[in-house]
Amino acid sequence: MKQEERKRPPADDAERLTRRELLRSAGAAAVAAAFGAAFPAAFASAESHSLSEQVKGAVNPRATPFRPADVRLLDGPFRRAQALDAKYLLRLEPDRLLHNFRVNAGLRPKAPVYGGWESQEPWVGIRCQGHTLGHYLSACALMFAATGDGQLKRRTDYIVAELRECQEAGRSGLVCAFPDGENSLRAVVDAKRFVGVPWYTMHKVFAGLRDAHLHADSRAALEVLLKLSDWAVGFTRDIPDAQFQRMLDTEHGGMNEVLADVYAFTGEERFLALAERFCHRALLDPLAAGRDTLDGLHSNTQIPKVIGFNRLYELTGREEYGAASRFFWRTVVGNRTFATGGNGDNEHFFPPADFLKHLSSAKTMETCCTYNMLKLTRGLFALDPTAAYADYYERALYNAILGSQDPDSGMLTYFQPTRPGYLKLYCTPTDSFWCCTGSGMENHAKYGDSIYFGSDDALHVNLFIPSILNWEEKGLKVTQTTRFPEEERMRLRLNVRRPQSLTLNVRHPSWCNVATILINGRPHTTSRRPGVYVALKRVWRDGDTVEVRLPMSLRAEALHGHADVVAFTYGPLVLAGRLGREGLTPGADIIVNERTYGDVLNDKVEVPVLVGDVGEVVGRIKPSAGEPLTFQTKGVGRPQDVSLIPFNRVAHERYNLYWKVVGKGENKSA
Repeated sequence: MKQEERKRPPADDAERLTRRELLRSAGAAAVAAAFGAAFPAAFASAESHSLSEQVKGAVNPRATPFRPADVRLLDGPFRRAQALDAKYLLRLEPDRLLHNFRVNAGLRPKAPVYGGWESQEPWVGIRCQGHTLGHYLSACALMFAATGDGQLKRRTDYIVAELRECQEAGRSGLVCAFPDGENSLRAVVDAKRFVGVPWYTMHKVFAGLRDAHLHADSRAALEVLLKLSDWAVGFTRDIPDAQFQRMLDTEHGGMNEVLADVYAFTGEERFLALAERFCHRALLDPLAAGRDTLDGLHSNTQIPKVIGFNRLYELTGREEYGAASRFFWRTVVGNRTFATGGNGDNEHFFPPADFLKHLSSAKTMETCCTYNMLKLTRGLFALDPTAAYADYYERALYNAILGSQDPDSGMLTYFQPTRPGYLKLYCTPTDSFWCCTGSGMENHAKYGDSIYFGSDDALHVNLFIPSILNWEEKGLKVTQTTRFPEEERMRLRLNVRRPQSLTLNVRHPSWCNVATILINGRPHTTSRRPGVYVALKRVWRDGDTVEVRLPMSLRAEALHGHADVVAFTYGPLVLAGRLGREGLTPGADIIVNERTYGDVLNDKVEVPVLVGDVGEVVGRIKPSAGEPLTFQTKGVGRPQDVSLIPFNRVAHERYNLYWKVVGKGENKSA
């Protein structure tokens, strides 16, 4: 279908002005309440009711995430990681991140620029300057909403005010940090010279402004975002469709998603039209047809495109978008994902038959890819709240995301290597600013955003994380207390203003054979169907309690296509073997250049093989007395047994994830 056929007539100026003024007068708080969190329900507010008449096919989510401000974490590993991230956010100086924006706008900078990607071009000619500021703005807004810390609100407002000043000084509506301004974007349109990924970088600025508006109640952020979006419409208006599609061969982040959100805010059809133009047909068409053409493609280029496809499906109901996003998720999670929830090698998808070839790489599982897979999973879950989505979300969150933060310094990983005997490497505080530093700032601010989802008559409990949900519209507070996964149970206490009928959907995880549920201390039901939600429908009264018991067990999870190469899991946790600190000194795993993964700290480490059949080996892995979530192989390791701990606890030491299992008569050095 040609682009001209997809466009709808734009609203006239009077109608456009009325909608925009209504939005501004309502204030960002009303918009945030109506739209929810990062994947807002389409057309949920009264002001946007008329839009649903224009887009007849809009798909209403079956479950809606709660605003970050509605969920507070209680003590546990996730709140500790959140607090460490908040400390890092407050250590950073906004004026240093704003340096290039002010210079580009012709304004005097207020502080010297940071190092790494913010001051240097990581490859010749690439434009990444400013991407960190966008992520940082999102992270501050999200962390403010998640914690209520007023310092983060002030940071958010300050950055928005600075961006508005830069935008006004530039006069075109564009606000960016590229040394040559708009010319970087013109170069990628014309394809006359390689300038890297300017649209990818711009997406972070768009998204930061959106998140400041949604999560920190910043009306100014919405105003800057709308002017920036106006600029984007004008800048791209005369680009022929074929040339536009060639431009999309270059990484461009989630431009389709964020412009779709701008359309949802305003109802202005030109933003929807541009969002659809930013849909890369070279990816969309085969995915919509159920064809996997991902081999060799850059993983973190593709995933944000698909997040946008899913958002556009929600807003338009066009099945090609929905079919593409669902097929992509099934393909990546089912065929292209390591045990921890990460994917790829050296940032690229590889053929599923080649997993074994890539285990020796120090550049597997880019953290940004998992960050974006969680965003996609969250959006898909809202439209179709099935346990398979929540199971993957839990696996990736507990392992890849929680395990991406240095528990001592708060610094962040780029890759999470599968290379046997290698280790996690972390960014510096001020001289790296990789893409995964930026997304990592957001990761640890968002732990509360998918624990619960709500609908008119139901509450989904997806994750077992100690937290408090305040569902003000229902007059309901839910307090979840648990030491999971150190213990195998969690408890919900419901406080309600008045008795009410509600279905409480509690996830029975796929890793748990039998789940037992008690209500008010009495046995209520036993589920023997892993991978479903157990529906508890009743009239709930103040003080009612629900206890969920989820026994965990050790399991072996084979590498794709290789039954004799396995990772070990305990509940949702992937276990890593501890292989010591050979060749390590304090701080050796803090690096500036992410490209040095695999080039440093390569001291030879002996990695045991495990002897016996897989079932026998699993039976010979025993808990270590007095050390929660620590296990030891007993008599099956060659040349020695090995201690296993959760991957998310591994830091500053060498480890192994996948183990070669050999028969008793085979070569033990395989």
